[in-house]
Formats: sequence, structure tokens, C-alpha cells
Amino acid sequence: MSLELSKHPSFAGRPGPLLLVIADGVGVAPPAPSNAVTVADTPTLDRLTNGELYAELAAHGPAVGLPSDDDMGNSEVGHNALGAGRIFAQGAKLVNRAIGTGAIFQTDVWREAIEHARSGTLHLLGLHSDGNVHSHNEHLYAMLRRAAADGVTSAAVHILHDGRDVPARSALQYIATTEAVLAELNQADASRNFRIASGGGRMKITMDRYGADWAMVERGYHCHTDGRGRPFRSATEAVETMYGEADAAGLGTGDQYLGEFVVVDHDGHPVGAMRDGDAVILYNFRGDRSIEISRAYEESDFDVFDRGRNPDVYFAGMLQYDGDALVPKRYLVEPPAIDRTVSEFLCAEGVHSFAVSETQKFGHVTYFWNGNRSGYIDETLETYVEIKSDNVEFDTTPAMKVREITAEAVDLLRSGDYRFGRLNFPSGDMVGHTGNLAATIEAMTVIDECMTTLMNVIEELDGVLVYTADHGNADIMYTDIDGVRAPKTSHTLSPVPFAIFDPNYDGEYHMAPSAGSGLANVAATLLNLLGFDAPDDYLPSLIEF
Repeated sequence: MSLELSKHPSFAGRPGPLLLVIADGVGVAPPAPSNAVTVADTPTLDRLTNGELYAELAAHGPAVGLPSDDDMGNSEVGHNALGAGRIFAQGAKLVNRAIGTGAIFQTDVWREAIEHARSGTLHLLGLHSDGNVHSHNEHLYAMLRRAAADGVTSAAVHILHDGRDVPARSALQYIATTEAVLAELNQADASRNFRIASGGGRMKITMDRYGADWAMVERGYHCHTDGRGRPFRSATEAVETMYGEADAAGLGTGDQYLGEFVVVDHDGHPVGAMRDGDAVILYNFRGDRSIEISRAYEESDFDVFDRGRNPDVYFAGMLQYDGDALVPKRYLVEPPAIDRTVSEFLCAEGVHSFAVSETQKFGHVTYFWNGNRSGYIDETLETYVEIKSDNVEFDTTPAMKVREITAEAVDLLRSGDYRFGRLNFPSGDMVGHTGNLAATIEAMTVIDECMTTLMNVIEELDGVLVYTADHGNADIMYTDIDGVRAPKTSHTLSPVPFAIFDPNYDGEYHMAPSAGSGLANVAATLLNLLGFDAPDDYLPSLIEF
């Protein structure tokens, strides 16, 4: 289909630039002591979200391509929807469908993995929870059961504790369920040896993203591959021991920060070290935290860290996590094919644009915004700026790089070279994930400060600013059950704000969101504000003229 846009019949856009600000993880929930968004002193955001040009948008479940209303949104699917203008079936939904139909087990990749595993071991590696953001344990169990049916007698599960998309200390519950599934399969065939082999917290090993902390990946690689880590006789013993140590030190460490462990036999040998010829399947379906560990297993010329003996394994991912870089080369489920994104249309129209964030969210305003496409669409028209994230626990630096992102955006806006810009403020999400309410409140005040700066510049330049988020997180920081407070580190099911700041607004348009409007409706709105009609297949704009 054509990428040509039609000019809007009654609105040519403002003289100045259009800036989209995505406040990552800043949802809309009722005011409460646990709501960092409403507790924080944010006069600028309050004025913006109480104005005439304001609406609230769905950012979870079917509104972003996930299976049900119980499924939390996340930054990846959120930015896909924001940039694509339509809803595409996403990771969990695609995998559910492939498992439900059995198509996943008819692929050449599954068959080849099973062939390797019949003479060796099938290793299944992934986030161990039912959070349904990066993975789901039911996918793991389906593969274990099918592997057993296909004649595999040796399987090793390498688990990454969650505590982020699920309750902070829930690892033991998931381990108990998985151990029951493994026991069931082992009891059905005396020759079968299915076991948990290694693991650790998702923020300590394996699941780094965007090159922020390759040492995490190195620790995870050697833990899962070579059996390097604290030795325990079971995963349960490992977690219980680490909980006890953390509590004795007054730390209360959650699952995501637990160190790596290895399950060993009576002689102290790892029960699941990888050997030449084994098969390894990474069962995460979300891409950002799967790319680096995939590269470590797959690339023959990998040089980021020393892999040591580096066994020759057959590696595959649940999906292909980077379609341009082809990581991994082998995968079980085809990812959504997202085409005709906002950026493709704008480049076809010769519109100059920029994207800015720090490392933790840089891929979201580029790769995911562009429909899971790496690199530039047109380097002559686009500028991408990545500000290096600090390698710290983010509640220790609640501002993160929000001020630096703002300063960079201000310079780009004032250059006069760009008609459209987008940026991501990561702190509502990344600090929110720590469960630290005070730090997240501080993060919100910095966002408010920087929004004041950006709105002043937009007014100076006769432009327009659009403010929204990709999902909730900071809006519910803890739960209170029977008087017991528990940190809530996961995303929320809350809607997100959508506000337009247009200093030259004179009633030319008004907010008119249709029932059930969500993040995918933003794209058509942006095109309207730039003076274009939206493509016919985009979801309706949130404004009417």
C-alpha cells in the first residue's frame, strides 16, 4: 500500500514542531498513599491533565494486542501500538495461538531441537513466572510435556526469578508448581530426568537489555552453561537460603535481585551443565531482554565477554527478538509483522524527526516504535540520540537521565531542523519497578520539572506538545491486604493519560475519543496535529475538527 499521506482539509498544523513525551510507567489510578503519581507535587502535570484537551487511554490487554484484560501492558507492546496506529497480536497471544493449535511443535526448529535433545539434553531457559510480560510458565510446561511425548529423556530448566511482574517474593510458589510438573513427567517414565538446573534474579543475571550491563549476561551465561554459581541441592533451598540471608541483613531483597545458583548432585556436580550437541530454547517471548543472551549462545564470533569452553549447542528462541539483526536465527513462533508505521509515513513525506531517551528506553522510541525494526528508516531525515544509562539500582538515582533527555530535546527543538520529535522519560517505570515509593515520588517531581521546561520551549516555538504513557506502574506502588503492605513492582492495568498542550489553540478541534480508545489511536492524532489525514486503516484519531 502507498505511504503517501493526504493533507488535512482544515488544519495545516502549527508553525512550530510537534513533540511527543512518553512518560514511561505513569498510569492513571485513583489518588491513594500508594500512588506516586498523585502523591508527588506535580503542578505542571496536574494542569495539563486537568485541561480541556485530555483523555485517558487503554494500555493493556486487547488494546495493545495481548490476550485478555488481565494482561498488563508493557513498554514494548505499548511503543509498538503508539508507532503503528493499529493493534497487532503480540508475543503472548502469538505463542498461545501456536501452542493451542500445535503449530509450534510442527516447526522445523522444534523438530531439530528434539533431535538434538534425544541424544543429549533439552535446556529450557526463561523468566519463571506467569507475569505474561516476558514469559509464561504454561508455555514452559507445554514444551516440557511435548518434549517428553517426543522421546526426550533429559531436560534441564534454567529459571530466572521474576519478582517484578508478579509479587516481589513469589519465587517459591512458582518453583513448587514447576517441581510438581517435573515430578509428574519423571514418574511416568523411569528413564526420564527432568529437573531444575540453575537460576537467579532477573536483575542480577542473564536478562540485561540494550547493552546496559553485559556483566549480567556473562554471569548468567556461565551459570546456565557451565554451572558456575552458589551450589544448592534444589532451587527451593537456594531461594530460602537467600531470603534468610537478606532478612538477617535487614534488606528484604525481592526475587529479581537474588543471586545466581546452581543445583548440584550428591557429589557436588552441576545437574544441568550444557554439553556439545544439546539443545537450548529461550522461552521468553519478549525481545528486549532476550537479545543479548541469544547472541552469547548463537554468535560464532561473539567477543563481548569470554565464553570459555562455549559448548556447541543448538540454540533457538521462542520468537525472533530482532528481525533486522536476525537474533536469534532460529525461533519457534513468527513475530508480528508490523508495517506502515508513523515514521515510515513521515519519512515518505520528507518530515524531519528525532527520537531521544537513555539506554534503558532508547530501543523503545526507536526499534519498537518503528515496528520491531532496527536502525533508521531514513538516516537523512531522522536523528536518534541515546543517553547512556547509569549502571545502578534506579531508586538510588530517581531522576535517572530525565534532565539530560530534556536538555537534548530542547537543543533539537530549538535547532529548527525538526518538525516532529519523540522522547521517553523512563523513571516512572524503572524506579517504579524497585518498589521504592519515596524514590518514585521523587522521579515524578523531576518529570514535572522537565515538563515545565519542555512546555515553555514549545510555547516559545509555536509548537504542540503531546503527553502520554505506555502503561502504568508508578500509579500503584504497593498493595495492602489484611493490613499487610507489600510492594507492587509490576506494571498495572491502569489507563494512561493523553494530553495536548497547544499554546495557539483556538477551538479548531476538540477531544473525541471513541469508546475503548487506546494507545494505537495516538498515531492518527499525531498525524492530524502535523496537518495530515491519517491512513484509512489506522485507528481513529482522538481529536475531531
